[in-house]
Amino acid sequence: MRFLLVALVVAACNRAKSEPPAAAEPVHSVELRKPAPQALPEATTQLLTAVPADWNAVTATLQLWHREKATAWQRVGDPWTAVIGATGSAWGIGLHGDAVPIGRTGPLKQEGDKKSPAGSFAVRGAYGYAPNPPVGTRLPYTPTDDNTLCIDDPASLHYTTIVDKTATELDWHSAEQMHRKDALYTWVIDVAHNPSHQPGDGSCIFLHVWKDAATPTVGCTAMPEDQLARLLTSLDPAQHPVFVLLPHDDYVALTAVWGLPEL
Repeated sequence: MRFLLVALVVAACNRAKSEPPAAAEPVHSVELRKPAPQALPEATTQLLTAVPADWNAVTATLQLWHREKATAWQRVGDPWTAVIGATGSAWGIGLHGDAVPIGRTGPLKQEGDKKSPAGSFAVRGAYGYAPNPPVGTRLPYTPTDDNTLCIDDPASLHYTTIVDKTATELDWHSAEQMHRKDALYTWVIDVAHNPSHQPGDGSCIFLHVWKDAATPTVGCTAMPEDQLARLLTSLDPAQHPVFVLLPHDDYVALTAVWGLPEL
C-alpha cells in the first residue's frame, strides 16, 4: 500500500513538471483620460473675442466674428473696448478644459479674486430688467426681479447657477442680486464659465453694462449699454456662439491650435 501511494505521488509530480502552466487570464487596460477638449467646436460659426494686453490689464478689445463652415473667420463690424476684472484675468474652466493649456502659463481663476476668466466658453441665456429683450434677440431671455439670484457660495448645490429663490431650496449664504439698483445688469449675457460647478473656481461670469470706461469689474466683461444691446441682437444660438478671452500673447500662441481668427 505504501509503495502504491509513493508511485501515485511521483506520477502526479512528473505530470505537473511536463504539462505547461494554464494560460493567464487576459488583462484589459482601461484608459482613464478625459477626451481632449475642443476649444472651438466645429459647429461654432459665431465668435466673440476679448483680448487684453496681458494678464494684468483691466481693459480688452472685443470683436465679433462669423464664418461659413470650412471658410476663414470674417470680422463683423468694428472692434470696441470693454473693461474686465479689477485684477486682470486668469485661466478659467470652459470648452478648453479645466487646466492651463500645454505650453502656456498664467494664474488660475478663483472665487473672489476679481479676475476675468480666460479661455473659451459657451454662451448661455440672456437676462435683463425689461419684460422683453431688444427686438431681434435670439438667445433665451429671462426678465429679472428681486427674487433672481446668482449663487456664488461654493458650498451650495446651486453654485454658479442663476435661480428664482422662491422656487429653490435655500442652501446658500451668499448670492448676487441680478436685479440691481444700478444699470449694470440692464442687459446680461450669461457666460458658461465653470459649467461643472467646481467649488471655489469662480461663478457668475457675465457680459454686462459697464459703469464707465475707467471702472473695471469684479470678474465679468462690461461694455456700453448700446453696444451690449447690439450684441444681444447679433448672437444666434443656431450658430453655437463662443466667447474667447485671452491675453494678447496667449491668443497669438493659440490661434492655430484653437482655430481662432488672426488678429
